[in-house]
Amino acid sequence: MTEERKLRVVIAEDSVLLREGVARILEGAGFEVVGQSSTADDLLLKVRSYSPDVAIVDIRMPPSHTDEGLTAAKTIRAEHEDVGVLVLSQYVEPDYALELLADDAEGVGYLLKDRVADVGEFASAVRRVADGGSALDPKVVEGLLARRSAEAASPLKGLTARELEVLEQMASGRSNSAIAARLYLSDRAVEKHISSLLQKLDLPPEGDVNRRVAAVLAFLKATAKT
Repeated sequence: MTEERKLRVVIAEDSVLLREGVARILEGAGFEVVGQSSTADDLLLKVRSYSPDVAIVDIRMPPSHTDEGLTAAKTIRAEHEDVGVLVLSQYVEPDYALELLADDAEGVGYLLKDRVADVGEFASAVRRVADGGSALDPKVVEGLLARRSAEAASPLKGLTARELEVLEQMASGRSNSAIAARLYLSDRAVEKHISSLLQKLDLPPEGDVNRRVAAVLAFLKATAKT
């Protein structure tokens, strides 16, 4: 039996302690950390050199500590379609999340740095992004929901309250079983809600991951309206 290939990761974070901590967590969870960077420019160089499965990027990096990481993440998404991007942020910044997810939620994540401490959840988020899924921090999702206008003409308007709850959990990247546990539903009930909301959002019957990502993108676009 051949050994399963480890997912390859590059990390961009100007704090040495946090960068090394993330690297150790991922290596302990079975990932291969192929590069570490302290600047956005070096990150882009390492992505070109090592072709990782996922780039983990701090949103604020030198020299200005504003949006250099976000800009680098967008460049990776534009130039390296096979590389997933997981952005880490100190604060909830929905506008940055929407900018990153402007056209496609496939293979992208946005988490608060506090989530790194939950090793299992963090590793799961990295794997989802590598597999073409999405991983959005629940607090970011809450921030987007808070901005949604009740009167806006939105594809979400036809969803029931429970379907919207399920979609919110999907946007956070949770699996069906995790959604069931979170909302105290059976797995079968979650499947029925997802099937119904996908139909209401008029999403074509493609691969399961692609339909879920498309639903998340519809959710993000709708919640971006003020």
